[in-house]
Amino acid sequence: MTTHNPDEYYNRSEVSNSDLTALKEQLYPRPQYGDREAAFYFGSIVDALITEPTRVDFINKLVDGEPVDEEIWLHAREMQRALRAEARHDPFLAKVLEIADTQRFMVNKAQEFDNGGFCFTLDTRCKWDWWLQAANFGGDLKTTAAATDAEFNDAIDFFDWDRSRAWYMDIAHSDNDFIYAISKQNNRVFKKFIKRGDDVYSRGREKYEDLAYKYWCYSL
Repeated sequence: MTTHNPDEYYNRSEVSNSDLTALKEQLYPRPQYGDREAAFYFGSIVDALITEPTRVDFINKLVDGEPVDEEIWLHAREMQRALRAEARHDPFLAKVLEIADTQRFMVNKAQEFDNGGFCFTLDTRCKWDWWLQAANFGGDLKTTAAATDAEFNDAIDFFDWDRSRAWYMDIAHSDNDFIYAISKQNNRVFKKFIKRGDDVYSRGREKYEDLAYKYWCYSL
């Protein structure tokens, strides 16, 4: 099942990757570095500028009718321009920005899981930043503190972006996926292309299968 209405997404009861993240944080708390809420807010502004421009009043610097701090607005716009500049010599990104559905969400009822031979089901959901209907795959937009390739690759593991991508791929039954991440440090655009069965997908699937089983157990 696929649908376009993003406002409905957060009112649904199916299990999302964010639910798995919340469970992980309860089970395995770790120190938080920096202002997490500020980072999330900034990422949401960049996300709106790029994937949901109808939410944005560019003249008055408003998102969802709310004013955005001048410094945050200028930084977010700079990162938006960096992605557009990247698209001028990245034909795939250019096509994504041109034709992809944005904020498309999907629901998978009774998705099957296998935890060491023990089978169970969960109703699942996900919401894509970009979805390419004709190609049957999509991808994710990130902002990142990474400034180098090594830091970006570390972030994929540390922030469980691999788990997110495997989760989305398996809900959509897609064999490909991608991440574009814009550096908050130097506006560099990082990219990662993922295929079913590769190291990123396999590591992410292993992560989500473990958490999905724990989520199922706690839901009994």
